[in-house]
Amino acid sequence: MDLGLVGRTAIVTGAGSGIGAAIALRLGAEGANVVVSDINLDTAEARVAEIQKSGGAALAVKANVVNGAEVSDMVEKTIAVFGRVDILVNNAGLARDMRITKMSEEDWDIVVDVILKGAFQCTKAVLLHMNDRKWGRIINISSRAHLGNPGQANYSAAKAGIIGFTRAMALEAGRNNITVNAVAPGMIDTPFVRSHPQFERIRENAIKTTPIPRIGEPADVADAVAFLASERASYITGDVVHVTGGRY
Repeated sequence: MDLGLVGRTAIVTGAGSGIGAAIALRLGAEGANVVVSDINLDTAEARVAEIQKSGGAALAVKANVVNGAEVSDMVEKTIAVFGRVDILVNNAGLARDMRITKMSEEDWDIVVDVILKGAFQCTKAVLLHMNDRKWGRIINISSRAHLGNPGQANYSAAKAGIIGFTRAMALEAGRNNITVNAVAPGMIDTPFVRSHPQFERIRENAIKTTPIPRIGEPADVADAVAFLASERASYITGDVVHVTGGRY
C-alpha cells in the first residue's frame, strides 16, 4: 500500500529510542524526511545514521519539548533544511510511578509537563505552517494508561489529557485539511519497560490478560502512526487508535 509519504517531512519527538525511534525509522522507510528530536543528541544522531544508511533523509535535533524557545528552534531548523513540516508526532514522555501519597510535586509536574505541555508547545509551533500549506498530520502518543493505572496518577492524567487535547485540536485544525489523532499503546517491549524491576511479572500478567497473547513491539505502534500520517487516513480525525492487543 502506498502511504503517500515520499517527500513529506516529519518531526518525531522523543525519537532517540523506544517507540519514538521505531516511528522515526518507519516514516523514513516510507520515504519521509525525518527530524529525529530528542533531549539526548547522541541517541538522536544514532537514529539518523540508521535512516541514512537505508537511503533516507534525516536530521537530528536536540530539544526539550517543554522549552518553547528550543521547540521553535527545532521547527525553524526543520524548515531551513527540508522546507516544510507536514507531520508532527508528539511522542516525548516519561514516567515516574508511585502511589500518590508518596508522589512529590516535582514527580507530578515533570511527567505532566513533558507529555502535555510538550504536545502543546510542539503543536503550536507547527500549526501555523501547516495552516498555510493547507495540509498536515498530527499524531499524539497517548497510552492505555489513560483508562487509569494504580501508581500512575501523573502519567494516567497526562495521557488522558492528551486525548482531550487531540480532540480539541482536531476541531480547530480540520478546516485546513489537518488531521489530529492519538495512538494509545498498551504494554510495549522497549528498553524503558524492560528496565522495570518487576518486568517479567508484569509481562506474564499482560500476556495472560491480552486477547492476542503477547506484548507489543515498537513496530506495532509505528505502523499505526504511519497509517494515520498518510493520505489513506485523510478522513480520520479526533480519534484514538488503541494498539493493545485487545487489552483494555
